[in-house]
Amino acid sequence: MMPEVARRRRRIDGVLLFDKPIGWSSNAALQKVKWLLRAEKAGHTGTLDPFASGLLPICLGEATKFSQFLLNADKVYLAEIQLGVRTTTADPEGEVIERCPVRVDRLAVESVLPEFTGDILQVPPMHSALKREGRPLYEYARRGETVERVARPVVVHRIDFLALEKDRLTLRVHSGKGLYVRTLAEDIGMALGCGAYLSALRREAVGPFRLENGVDLPTLEAAIEAEREALLWPAECLLGELPRLDLDVDSAWQFSHGQPIWCSGLQVGVVMAVHAPDGALLGVAEVNDEGKLAPRRLVMAAPALQETA
Repeated sequence: MMPEVARRRRRIDGVLLFDKPIGWSSNAALQKVKWLLRAEKAGHTGTLDPFASGLLPICLGEATKFSQFLLNADKVYLAEIQLGVRTTTADPEGEVIERCPVRVDRLAVESVLPEFTGDILQVPPMHSALKREGRPLYEYARRGETVERVARPVVVHRIDFLALEKDRLTLRVHSGKGLYVRTLAEDIGMALGCGAYLSALRREAVGPFRLENGVDLPTLEAAIEAEREALLWPAECLLGELPRLDLDVDSAWQFSHGQPIWCSGLQVGVVMAVHAPDGALLGVAEVNDEGKLAPRRLVMAAPALQETA
């Protein structure tokens, strides 16, 4: 058994690009990473279903304060679709409810894909965590109930045809936030006239992060603690798309103590990543109606800044 001292939690900050294995829930993967790194605090940036695998960025410590910037990020998926079969959940975890003959070729697939690219409306599946009257939809679905859902706007930037082998279709999907790939698979099957469900899913990218830069569970388990720490990306990598502002010593001290500061040339409503003179991240701020840079998320225990007279 691992010694008790080795299990003691500690503050550790950063982002781990974890390659979630098939069969694990996102929360189980999060808890495993948290335990391996002995982290006091951890959170992920968007769930992957247990049957899916791939990139699950896990934020540790101070990085959890900025995880919302990935929740809205674009994502890329490798999707395998079983044509000719429909299931209750539109994925392999459901029961088969219909089988149809498949008479589809590449030309037929490519002719329907434009219907599902660009700005589209998508009805969320019943087997989802979206809430209705304070309860997730999957609770209704498990009792055999169906409730009305409003179609939501989502963006699909592109769908690339990769392969069609008999009744197995493989696509790469680049989308904005909120897309349910299993619903997309089901809708594509309907458009092809044969029905379909999402048989496998692998997330290849989240925002600027790519799966090839991630680490899988066996590698993480085999590493010693120092090697695990070396795999972490700094928290500021979550803020790459925000404009950067570097403050002088006086302004940095005020900002790190929660005080709005005035800087010339700022536009009201702009969100910025704020850094100290030595380049250390201080936090995220938004320019308020007075034109001042108001702290919204501060990094705890930022580098000591001397107060000048």
